[in-house]
Amino acid sequence: MSEEPSRLELLRFARRVFVQQATAGLAQIDRWIAAEERREAERHLGEARQPPPPDWLLQHGLNRDNVDAVHTGNCWAAAKSGRCTPVSREQALDALRQQIPPCTFCRPDTALGFLD
Repeated sequence: MSEEPSRLELLRFARRVFVQQATAGLAQIDRWIAAEERREAERHLGEARQPPPPDWLLQHGLNRDNVDAVHTGNCWAAAKSGRCTPVSREQALDALRQQIPPCTFCRPDTALGFLD
C-alpha cells in the first residue's frame, strides 16, 4: 500500500497550485490591461485625426430636397437632427438671403452679420 502524503507535502502542493493559478490570473489581467491600453490609444488617435467641425451647416427636410434651416457648425440642434450638410460661409449667407430661416438656438444670422 502506498503511503498517504504528509501534511507538509500537501501544503507544498497547494502552494504550487496556488502560484500556478495566480500566475495565470495575473497573465490574464495583464492581457486585459494591454488590450484596453490599445483601445484607448486607438480612440485618442481617432480623435486627433478627426477633422474640425464645419463652420456652417444647412439642415435638410425629411425628404432631403428642401432646406429647413441654417446653423453654425457647433449647434446642438443641428447635431441632434442628423440631417445637416456642411457649407461655406458664402453658401450660408446665400441661404439666408433666400429666406431660409436661421436656427433660433445658434443664431447663424448674427454670427454671419446678416441683417434683413
